[in-house]
Amino acid sequence: MLRALAVDDERPSLEELLYLLNADPRIGSAEGAGDATEALRRINRALESGPGGAEAIDVVFLDINMPGLDGLDLARLLTGFAEPPLVVFVTAHEDFAVQAFDLKAVDYVLKPVRKERLAEAVRRAAEQRGTTPRIPVSEPDPDHLPVELGGVTRFVPVDDITHVEAQGDYARLHTGRGSHLVRIPLSTLEERWRSRGFVRIHRRHLVALRHIGELRLDAGSVSVVVGSEELQVSRRHARELRDLLMRRP
Repeated sequence: MLRALAVDDERPSLEELLYLLNADPRIGSAEGAGDATEALRRINRALESGPGGAEAIDVVFLDINMPGLDGLDLARLLTGFAEPPLVVFVTAHEDFAVQAFDLKAVDYVLKPVRKERLAEAVRRAAEQRGTTPRIPVSEPDPDHLPVELGGVTRFVPVDDITHVEAQGDYARLHTGRGSHLVRIPLSTLEERWRSRGFVRIHRRHLVALRHIGELRLDAGSVSVVVGSEELQVSRRHARELRDLLMRRP
């Protein structure tokens, strides 16, 4: 069972998070810290205790926006330890997701925290710590992709996605009505959606063929127009893309 430390400078948020963690059967113990400095002292005791010690901590549920040392600062410090605890960020701000996963975060949970979403973060932490077997889940809906924004999960129709942009361990899905950030590598979406007419045109871009409005050639440079955006096509993908567009119904 996981031993957890929750860190948040807002007392009501900390108490709610601890309540949800303690209600999860995979959490053996959960304690709180009101700021990153207090948390760092507690983590130091855990590291001195060792992985099997009485003071050990397996995973830290960490807010980002805190006075003084913030959550990202603390996570950076932890990367310098030989055996740091896992980190799950719990924050009201979507903007730091890419930085969080650059720091090898297990998950990124947006406030207000939902029980089901936190349970998924605990599951991921438990799997990484090897404390629980992987539980089979039902197959995802192939026609929709779940995205989270402000604690609300929306299901974006795959057919509405015009193109996808790589952002580290994340991918940004673009539709005619806006964009959404998901924690899925571009290579995974390329494999999953190849049969649905998505094609890689650049190391950073995956495009739905049906949404390409124009193919432009300019002095050896190739680009495509998708909606109101013009996207560059790399040389290695240009020939395949032209062939696919010529065969498009």
